[in-house]
Amino acid sequence: MVNLIPAPRRLERTGGSGPFGGDVRTRVDPSLAPEAYTLTVSAGGAEIVGGGEAGVFWGRQTLRQLLGPDAFRRVPIGREPVTVPYLTIEDAPRFAWRGFMLDVARHFLPKDDVLRYVDLLAVHKLNVLHLHLTDDQGWRVEIERHPRLTEVGAWRRRTRRGWGEPVTWDERPHGGFYSKDDLREIVAYAAERHITVVPEIDLPGHSQAAIAAYPELGNADVIDTAALEVKTDWGINPHVLAPTERVLRFYEDVLTEVLEIFPGTFVHIGGDECLKDEWRASLAAQARIRELGLADEDELQSSMIRHFDRWLADRGRRLIGWDEILEGGLAQGAAVMCWRWYTGGVAAAKAGHDVVMCPQQEVYLDHVQSGGPDEPVPFGWVHTLEDVYRFEPVPPSLAGTPHAARVIGAQANLWTEAVEDRRRVDYQAFPRLAAFAEVAWSELPHPDERDFSDFEQRMNAAHYARLDALGVAYRPPTGPHPWQQRPGIPGRMHNQPRKPWHQA
Repeated sequence: MVNLIPAPRRLERTGGSGPFGGDVRTRVDPSLAPEAYTLTVSAGGAEIVGGGEAGVFWGRQTLRQLLGPDAFRRVPIGREPVTVPYLTIEDAPRFAWRGFMLDVARHFLPKDDVLRYVDLLAVHKLNVLHLHLTDDQGWRVEIERHPRLTEVGAWRRRTRRGWGEPVTWDERPHGGFYSKDDLREIVAYAAERHITVVPEIDLPGHSQAAIAAYPELGNADVIDTAALEVKTDWGINPHVLAPTERVLRFYEDVLTEVLEIFPGTFVHIGGDECLKDEWRASLAAQARIRELGLADEDELQSSMIRHFDRWLADRGRRLIGWDEILEGGLAQGAAVMCWRWYTGGVAAAKAGHDVVMCPQQEVYLDHVQSGGPDEPVPFGWVHTLEDVYRFEPVPPSLAGTPHAARVIGAQANLWTEAVEDRRRVDYQAFPRLAAFAEVAWSELPHPDERDFSDFEQRMNAAHYARLDALGVAYRPPTGPHPWQQRPGIPGRMHNQPRKPWHQA
């Protein structure tokens, strides 16, 4: 039995099996797509032909799976050659963007933990690591022009534990940030594994940490911005950036340094959950609306997004943001990351924008994995392993139309309000990230026709053992271990049913 995750496009057995002596030949064939590969294993060893170096790399990951779980340990522990099946695999990804978003703003993860996740993405043939670097609860990237962003903004005095009632607190200060060299190391480490790191600098909402560091960034004619601290609890925040030229110049400074670190095409600017009550109450913001000839506060936010779209385009980059950036109009070059079900992504694709699908109703991995009472910090909708395996990035309303090509990929997101360390990240991500990886890479049937029992069998037969070898603290299929539970930490479940996919 060959247990490959993600499932390849074509697998042909060419004979029996035999010991693998480690002879691996590789070459590039430009006639293949850049990430495509052919892997042939025979008595003479293995040959990997890739359309580019990325294709060769993905072929190596498949060969690694064939060599058994011990191939995923840091050093070899076996003394005898491993027996491998003789076969030919032809494979290529369905989507160019196969992403995972890791929120390091709410709970900071040390650099080594991020590097470890780069390796885990590579194992699963995922090729984008989206780092959520700034939010109300913390600023995690060093900016030399504005040092208080990390001196002040990277630290909060306490942290709310979980969601809901009763409200309880971890009274220990929490924080941390990545130096520019730390991030350069992460980017270089990822590039060696053909993974692009996409930074997110959130604006104009989700910015209280920045305002706490530099009060002049906030709407000082409405609130006492000097009294704001780095936010210690969760939820949508009314304190947003002021829509001024000074703020635009400040974030141009920030993004100038970000571009020096991250060479990839896309830069994420957030744009979500920007409450506009302060702008409505602000005489300065209302004057800005009149000055720019805008209709309302939605167009005011759109003007800020458009500004940075042009600014990034002038430097050879592309803006991507959450689907709220569609509100008030969106510059043509911008791409949309769709999180509020499929609606925004469908609208964006039909308007000619590239789309990455990551609907919270389907692939938010901070949401609970079962409805049982032992799940730690129950939150969101229930997303079982099977639910994630049946996720379909291209909704029915786009399928079979020219707009479907605008869906450039899919992403699973992991927010960390209730995810405090690496073990909790592992628990929330795995095994569901393995199911997502197969959806993002493989050409699968209609969601209702997918053979989940086959996927589950492959997980049980081989992939859990690989995760064990990698040291991943995943959720067992039978439910959480006692030490993975968090009794007494309140949660918050969504009380509205998930919309069925076929209505998308």
